This record gives sequence, structure tokens and C-alpha cells, in this order.
Amino acid sequence: MTVYFNGEFVDKDDVSISPDDRGFVFGDGVYEVMRADRGQFFRMDAHVRRLRRSLREIRLDGVDLEALRGAVEQLLPRNGLDDRRAKVYLQITRGAAPRRHAFPPPSTEPTVYARASVNEPPTEKWEQGVKVILRPDQRWARCDIKSLNYLPNVLANQAAMEADAYEAVFVREGFVTEGSHSSVLAVFDGTVCAHPLTNRLLPSITRDAVLSLCRDLDIPVEETPVPAADLPEADELMVLGTTTGVMPVVQVEDWAVGDGTPGAVTRELQAAFHASEPA
Repeated sequence: MTVYFNGEFVDKDDVSISPDDRGFVFGDGVYEVMRADRGQFFRMDAHVRRLRRSLREIRLDGVDLEALRGAVEQLLPRNGLDDRRAKVYLQITRGAAPRRHAFPPPSTEPTVYARASVNEPPTEKWEQGVKVILRPDQRWARCDIKSLNYLPNVLANQAAMEADAYEAVFVREGFVTEGSHSSVLAVFDGTVCAHPLTNRLLPSITRDAVLSLCRDLDIPVEETPVPAADLPEADELMVLGTTTGVMPVVQVEDWAVGDGTPGAVTRELQAAFHASEPA
């Protein structure tokens, strides 16, 4: 596998990251996941904007994002993925320096790493729908930054796996925020409800695309927190993400959502979302 590491394309096995790297020591960095179909990236501009914002929010300078964007695009042909469904993982840390909590000297070079791999879409789950579980949202207060600090997400997703569920949905102060690796939308009486964007959840690229489709399709939208106690009354529930797409949720814990099958609004958005993807 050919990867991009600190300005060069190299074999993945030749990558060596210092044990003093702040991403390893502190989780001091950010990341993005992008997907492409036959060489065409989905909403690349939006991913770059979000990456730029994440870097700004953690005060990490010195990364040429336009050059990095070009390198990400080159990863597909270099790995024989320009005619397939693919995904790219990109990570940037504050670099390697002696361990101390404060920032290292400004001369410290960021560590930049990106790799591409095959993206197998979850087509069977899209058709049948999935189960989710509920978990307390114990994450830090800056979930709007796509940082490397994901331990609460890891623990929640592990709990979901052990419960034979697709995803863990977070609940904070009685309200649904988002999933461990996805956004969450609920449908009540034909209206799509989404938690408003705050520091408590990530500004999801897929969520933004789906809410835009709602406007195009004249599907009402309310950006208002959904009480977890109201979830059993929801007609439909869905989780969204870069590799998740528009995923119907048909079961929460031990109870069915609606009639236990993917709902009409979810199906309409699912079809419109797939139609909007790169041709």
C-alpha cells in the first residue's frame, strides 16, 4: 500500500512515527475521512473546510491544505483505486517534541499521514435497517472539532458491538446528540428533527447534505434537540456518516422504531442521497 507521509509517497511498511509524536502522547491532532467513487470525491471542498476549521480551533499551523488535497487525490491511482469505491483517512498531529503539555516550539513540523483503502458500502444494512443502543454522552465539550480524542466513542462503539448493534447513540442531559461515529436524525409526523449544531456535536458533511436534500424535497426540518424519552414515539430514525450513508434505524435497545422497517422519509432521503453522489 502506498501512503502519504510528511510530504512523500512511501510504502506503508516504511512509515516510522516517533514515540514523541504528540498525536501518540496526547492525541494532539485532527483527522478527516473522505470517500470517493471511481476517482470522484464526495464533497471534498466541505471536508477541506472542516479540516481547516479543526486545525484552526486547536491552533495547529503550517499545513498546506491545497497541496495536501492534491496528495489525497493522488492516493487513489497510486493504489489502483481510481475506478473503485474508496475511502481516505487523513491525520495531522502537532508533530514530535519532548513531552510537555504546552505547545512545542513553532519550528516543530506537523506530522501528516494519509492512506486510501477500498470502501465496501453496507448495502444489505441500507436495505434492512439496523439496531442502535443508547449511551451517556461522556465526551469532552469540543465535539465540533474532529480531533483524535475518541476514547468515549471507542468505548460506546464497543458496547454497541457487544450488543449486536450497529451504532451507539449518545444522550446528554436527556437529549440525543449524535452517534459514536455518525449523526442522528429522527422523524416525527413527517418532520425531520436534528440537534442544532453546537460544540456538543460534529458538523457532519453527510448531515449537511441530507438536510439540504430535505429542503429540495420539501420535507420539513426542525433543528431542535430530541429528548431521548421521545424516541419511542418517533416514526423513523436514521444515522448518517461518510461511510454510513443514510442508514435506517429499525430498533433501539429492545424496542422497534415505527413498524420495525425503514420508513418512507428515510427511503426518500436515501434514494436522493445516492442519486446526488459522484457519477
